[in-house]
This record gives sequence, C-alpha cells and structure tokens, in this order.
Amino acid sequence: MSGGDDRCPTGRRRPRRTVRAAGITATAGLVAVGLSLAGCSTGGTGSRDEGAARTDGIAAAAPTPSVSGTAGPQSAERVDPIALLKGDPKIGARLKDDLKPCVADAYPVDASYGNLTNTASPDVVVNVMTCGDAVGIGTYVYRKENDRYENVFMAEDAAVYATIDRGDLVVTKQVYAKGDPVAYPSGEDVITYRWSGNTFTQHDWVHNDYSRAVGDGDAPTAEPAPSEPAAN
Repeated sequence: MSGGDDRCPTGRRRPRRTVRAAGITATAGLVAVGLSLAGCSTGGTGSRDEGAARTDGIAAAAPTPSVSGTAGPQSAERVDPIALLKGDPKIGARLKDDLKPCVADAYPVDASYGNLTNTASPDVVVNVMTCGDAVGIGTYVYRKENDRYENVFMAEDAAVYATIDRGDLVVTKQVYAKGDPVAYPSGEDVITYRWSGNTFTQHDWVHNDYSRAVGDGDAPTAEPAPSEPAAN
C-alpha cells in the first residue's frame, strides 16, 4: 500500500524512489579517512616526521568493501499482465471487455514483482486503472504454482491500488463522501495483508482523513458575510 504525502489525488499510490548515493558517499568517506591516517607516522609524537610522505601503506589502510545482511536485488521473470488478467477465470467478463488500450498498445495496467507468498518465483501484483484519470478499479495478486500463475488475491473497487512493502501487501482504497469529485476523495483506508498458510489475512488497518484546507482541493471558500450598515 507513509511519512509525507506520497499519494496521487486520483487514488494511485506510487512508492518513492530512493537515490543510491548513500553507500557511495560512505565508501568515499572511509577511503578519505584511510588516506589521512596513512600520512601519519607511528611515532610517539602523533605527527608525521619530516620528509616525503610514505605511500606504501595507503593500499593497506583503505578499507575493503564487504557485503552483509540480505542478498541483493533478485531478478524477476517478467510476465504479460494483460494475458494474466484475460486468462483469469476469477475475473468477470465485464472487466475483461473494458480492458482496452488507452493509446496504441498501452494498457492502463501497472505490474509489480516481489516476495509476498514465500515462493521461489516472485509474486506479481497487477493494478488496473481508468485511462482518463488513472483511478484504480481493480488489483490482483498472482502466485506461481506448478509453472503457472494463480490468482490468490483480488479487490475490485473504485479507487483501489496495491503495492508491495517489505513482504506485505498494502492495499489503499480512497473514501468518497457524497459530492466528492473523483480527484479529491475525503480520505483513504490503508489495509496491510500478510500471507498465512494459503491465503492473505489482514494484519493492519489505517484510516486517513484528508484536509480540504490545503493543497489543490476543491474545498468551497466561504464568502464574507455582508456587513451591517453603519448606524447614523
């Protein structure tokens, strides 16, 4: 399915992209420290003796990068999300008939890959949206079993969108009050699911109410009341 307002006004939620610069900066800093220490002697004065600086210890002083923790990014076998949807017996004929390209051969479909159900192959999360305003109308999770993908989760609702967050399935549903325009819902439900046994179970639920006083909302602006005529 927060810190900060990373939602799109139409109900789609996009995970923020992080810049992979922190590790490079840290490594450069450690190398700089190694160079600084290599310029000092090991004598009791703590400062380098007179004469040219020695360079034979620089290579030994530089730290050797090491890899720890979890494994790096896993390769994901790309699938055709349109074929998954149209070949899914759990999806109704109406949605399949409405699933058409917005322009040329570009369908309003997002696909995400990640580990949700603890299988050897990445699971696939497919979000279907409207072409005009990119409002989510259905989200589906596919799990690979016996060399074929099976639908293990689906939510077909207005303004619904799902993401993968550290092994959890996070589904966001926009909440509309009477009179809300499509682009400006009154709030959202954020529901976190976890795989348990052979199904997803709800793990967490958060509801957020949106403010109409900030941003580009269509909150009606109150006109000032007419002033009373001054007494003579």
